[in-house]
Amino acid sequence: MSAELPPYYFRVRDNGAFVFRVTTEDRQRRIAMDQIAVINIRNGDVKPHGDRVLEPEDLAAIRDWMAARREVLSARELDDIFRTVDHLNTTAQWVQTRATEDELEAITDPLLLAMHDLRSVLVRKRAERLMRERDGD
Repeated sequence: MSAELPPYYFRVRDNGAFVFRVTTEDRQRRIAMDQIAVINIRNGDVKPHGDRVLEPEDLAAIRDWMAARREVLSARELDDIFRTVDHLNTTAQWVQTRATEDELEAITDPLLLAMHDLRSVLVRKRAERLMRERDGD
């Protein structure tokens, strides 16, 4: 562990985090974590914990963390989509080379419906982009 601890700790949870102020003020240098807020990353809500009033530096640290967290989540989401492309490719290979009749029977309809839904959305979104590009020129 490094000698210098960060002033805040963010315990990640679904849709946000609990925010703690980190201190080591006693003689034994024990770490104390005092919850100061709960944040919701989706809607940007910052709720002070209990009767606490957040200081400007608290709010600045929270806003910085939220911006960084949104970037991480966005990057993860895009990575998940690229992994989905890989999964579709490996699924096609599996279907062609190894799938049994029973396995194909189990996955064909759900997979075809999901792929049809995805294709419909992608085609519609591409058409919307092309229309905007055409109208913008």
